[in-house]
Amino acid sequence: MTTASAIHPRKLGRTGPAVFPIALGCMGMSGMYGPADEPESLATIHAAIDAGVTILDTGDFYGMGHNEMLLSQALRFFREKVLISVKFGAQRGPDGAWLGYDARPAAVKTALAYSLKRLGVDHIDIYRPARLDPKVPIEDTIGSIAEMIQAGYVRHIGLSEVGPETIRRAAAVHPIVDLQIEYSLISRSPESRIFPALKELGIAVTAYGVLSRGLLSGSSNSGPGDIRNRFPRFAAENQAQNQKLVARLAEIATRRDITQSQLAIAWALAKEPSIIPVIGARTRTQLNESLAALEVSLTSEEVAAIEAAVPADAIAGTRYDTHQMQILDSEK
Repeated sequence: MTTASAIHPRKLGRTGPAVFPIALGCMGMSGMYGPADEPESLATIHAAIDAGVTILDTGDFYGMGHNEMLLSQALRFFREKVLISVKFGAQRGPDGAWLGYDARPAAVKTALAYSLKRLGVDHIDIYRPARLDPKVPIEDTIGSIAEMIQAGYVRHIGLSEVGPETIRRAAAVHPIVDLQIEYSLISRSPESRIFPALKELGIAVTAYGVLSRGLLSGSSNSGPGDIRNRFPRFAAENQAQNQKLVARLAEIATRRDITQSQLAIAWALAKEPSIIPVIGARTRTQLNESLAALEVSLTSEEVAAIEAAVPADAIAGTRYDTHQMQILDSEK
């Protein structure tokens, strides 16, 4: 397995720290893709830390707090080795229903207080609203997080799934270290307007969905509790078209003697040095496979050939359902 000494760190934006080039996303460890094995989740987090991974990404609404409490167990003796990235603001009911977003200043501070308690830490390294709250100016949200930085409870501010105008307005209030956004071989819309703004402002990308929620790795829905049941790309009517694209990726990977997952991650790493893929590994096997992508080197010609073989505009279905696509600031 690739070790920390064998890789080159990446900078988390102009004002952030140097980090391991792959982050661990912990959402899937709290039931979002079906049941998870808690001992294996803890072992995977520890294996990631041993390999040098520095960013652990979570959300206070993952499993209604379960994910943060899981991290609290995992980091009991490892807190100083990692940066904890927390998304907040998504509102959920006791039945798991999604109820909207709340990023008012008071809600920011309340959510932070509960996250600190669940995580068992005295500060959060990167704190970010999960989505833009259309009822609250982004300046108010970022300003309240900035107050928490002054108070010592937060170290850096990130954003998630917002567009260029919101990014600029947020950065005018306080330096932003990264934007978390879905980005993959088949989800490339940020390249046109969002990435140029980030480059200008010195903001990194923590790219989630690099494997398109398992689509590019050949993963399938695990059952009724799997969040992918809500995503059009996994709908039965789109599967045949999308599997053709996945097969092309697999063919290229086979010629390189690597897996299609490793090729998809290597593609993202090769695009820009400011991109840090957030890999949602739930097992040590998945983690090891993903980390091996760091050993895959792609030339600009190879990147172009991969994109030609698997064109983003050939994918069937959007990355979220119609309602979510309409309210996403990053899609406007």
